[in-house]
Amino acid sequence: MFNWFKTGILMAGITALFVVVGGMLGGEQGMLMALLFAFGMNFFSYWFSDKMVLKMMNAREVDEVAAPHFYRMVQELSQRANLPMPKVYLIDEAAPNAFATGRNPQHAAVAATTGILRILSEREIRGVMAHELAHVKNRDILISTISATMAGALSALANFAMFFGSRDSEGRPSNPIATILVAILAPLAASLIQMAISRAREYEADRGGAEICGDPEALASALDKIQRYAAGQHFDAVEHHPETAQMMIMNPLSGGGISGLFSTHPPTVERVSRLMEMARTGTYPV
Repeated sequence: MFNWFKTGILMAGITALFVVVGGMLGGEQGMLMALLFAFGMNFFSYWFSDKMVLKMMNAREVDEVAAPHFYRMVQELSQRANLPMPKVYLIDEAAPNAFATGRNPQHAAVAATTGILRILSEREIRGVMAHELAHVKNRDILISTISATMAGALSALANFAMFFGSRDSEGRPSNPIATILVAILAPLAASLIQMAISRAREYEADRGGAEICGDPEALASALDKIQRYAAGQHFDAVEHHPETAQMMIMNPLSGGGISGLFSTHPPTVERVSRLMEMARTGTYPV
């Protein structure tokens, strides 16, 4: 129930941002059009955003014939988690990463890059895929998929407002400085909404993934290795669609310093520390 509540908050917050940008574009009529567009995007996101994200990532579906070892690993972990078997995808990218998508456990998909399969041991890959299945089990894959689609659409709308100008409620041109501010701040606000939900979600998926695979140290080792190998490597699909970064097990666009404060993912060192504490004591720190 709480995950549905979070989904509702996310959709309401980004819908409100659509209305604000719509108002800047065309006054009251623009607000109405933006509201209708947001409702349409919400509907589309619920039913089709997983397919859109997989296409953005250039993911290809694999089965027991195309990727037997990896497919059977996901199958075994799904059984351990009491989940329906998700669709399994591979992404031909050197950057190590993975994500889950779909509107519910019955319509879920998990994806991993070929890079992550190369650099991680079998034990570590199990930890990563267990993490992704924890996202499926927690039913928060809908949140990440919708937020990625909606944030991308909002950024496009905000850019439209900046380049083509905006109107007040009486149809007169608006203050260009205000238009530029909205074009910058609206996508930033959408990112902050994503960040607030995503950070807590990653901790919970780490805990759930460690329980599914029964090996917290494996996931901790995988996270540490992914961070080290990902440094300096570009995940081209995410570079072109940065709104999808929050879906990954580790944000390939995050950095240190100020940028780290706005990352959609918690610090890796903290994630590893919590998992190692779970390995030592059997409990995950709150």
